[in-house]
Amino acid sequence: MDESNNESTVGDSEGEEKTMRTEALCTDWASTPREKLQGAMKMAEKFIEKNEVHKAIRELTRYVALTRIIYGDGHWKMAQAFTNLAHGYMILQGLPAQAIQHAESARHALLTRGHLPSSLGEKGEILGTLVTLYYTLGAAHLAQNNGKESYVNLQKAEKIMEELQELDEGVITGLTISQKGLVIALGRTCLQQNKLGFATGYFEKAVTAVTSAEGDMAPELISLYQEIAQMEQLKENHEKAIAYLLKAHSICVALHRELSVEAAQTGLLLGKAYAATGEEQHIVAAEMHFTGSLSAYQTLLSADDTQTLRAVTEFSKWLVRIGKKQQAYKLLDDSLKANIDINSDFSEKTVEIYHLMGSIWLAEGEIREAHQLFSKCLQIQLAVYGPQHRKPRAMRELLNMLKSSAICEGNRPLG
Repeated sequence: MDESNNESTVGDSEGEEKTMRTEALCTDWASTPREKLQGAMKMAEKFIEKNEVHKAIRELTRYVALTRIIYGDGHWKMAQAFTNLAHGYMILQGLPAQAIQHAESARHALLTRGHLPSSLGEKGEILGTLVTLYYTLGAAHLAQNNGKESYVNLQKAEKIMEELQELDEGVITGLTISQKGLVIALGRTCLQQNKLGFATGYFEKAVTAVTSAEGDMAPELISLYQEIAQMEQLKENHEKAIAYLLKAHSICVALHRELSVEAAQTGLLLGKAYAATGEEQHIVAAEMHFTGSLSAYQTLLSADDTQTLRAVTEFSKWLVRIGKKQQAYKLLDDSLKANIDINSDFSEKTVEIYHLMGSIWLAEGEIREAHQLFSKCLQIQLAVYGPQHRKPRAMRELLNMLKSSAICEGNRPLG
């Protein structure tokens, strides 16, 4: 996200909180501030349930304003209010910069001013706030590709959650963050840092948590198995990756039917996983899953849909790799013909299709045909990126090389 936009939105949220503080006192005179505070949280929860994001954020901001009026800046309740707002910005709106700003305000209130809890219940609330605070910071830094900072904060959340479990004798109630959500976030931040062993361990913990709570056909297992498979592929454990993807695919088929976009997605991943082994014994399985996935996409989505085009290109690249160039070319050509507006489709996928077709002609020694297709790639790239971008520059170099090659071989000049 653009930094200037981040700063603008952060500034907007500060201004909105000041406005809310004024409105909180000037509206609904019959209610006390504490009643208004409870009402703001109830409304926020209601809007979150209905997925009315902006209204939920507005109520959370109002909650911060009312908390400041009732408790003042030095109270732990103020940190709790900032934490809820930070969590809302991250989870509901996906705005990491705003989440970090409000989470840091919460951390400052909790850690610099200090507060001795008056009861076990209050201690549990403070610990729960800290779990949400550090989880939110971890998720926000993860979204900003800052894996190291993310991992540090998520580990803190994990340790505090363990302390909270001991306090509640193993039962955590009223906590925003689940253990499952926390271990998934830890797995993702480890994956981002290429700590594959740690990442696998966290994801396997998440699988255990999901299956024990919801059974071995829970929808959430689909993405978990896919992410574990991704890690196994990075470690070149292809057979393990295939095994996890087969589990994901079987859940998809059971929950969504075989002819569904969800099953097409896992089918495409299976095709790529079988193809990645490079073993002849997996050629039939790879082609079966590629074909089934593409057929489902073509049936359920339009020919120019991004997912359909991705299936076409992935299948075609594999066909080229195993020497079935004519089949690959026909698949790509049929895809272009099925897209009525392909000439006006200035997308990266269209460039990729033209590039693959050009590469097939080039491999066959047909320079003129390859040049024509690469020229179409250049036209789209110039329109999308402009002449100074690295992609059109690289394409222009390739076209110049093909022209030189044609001249050296004594062919008539390429247009």
